[in-house]
Amino acid sequence: MRARIPKQGGAQDMNAMIRQAQKMQDKITELQEDIEAREFTASVGGGAVEVVVTGKKNIKSLTIKPEVVDPEDIEMLQDLVISAVNEAIANVEKVTEEEMTKVTGGVSLPGLF
Repeated sequence: MRARIPKQGGAQDMNAMIRQAQKMQDKITELQEDIEAREFTASVGGGAVEVVVTGKKNIKSLTIKPEVVDPEDIEMLQDLVISAVNEAIANVEKVTEEEMTKVTGGVSLPGLF
């Protein structure tokens, strides 16, 4: 049985990997900050309800057209608001996932996004 001797430059390879990981981490941080600064809009009910959320998933504005406000049908209005908010949040998550995949090359990094 032959003993395996590590190749020269192992520390250099490790340092290069660490530098590459740091660059990726910097890009990810930059992308997260960029997404958090963006606004995402969703409109439902033919434009009856529109919601704007930030990349941090906070509601920035909610617009409801007067003609959709029916005191006899509050549940429909509630459903429209919920749908608009959920769609806007889904847009944030979709864009985040797509753009993170570009940065990470498809490598899943648990807990990152």
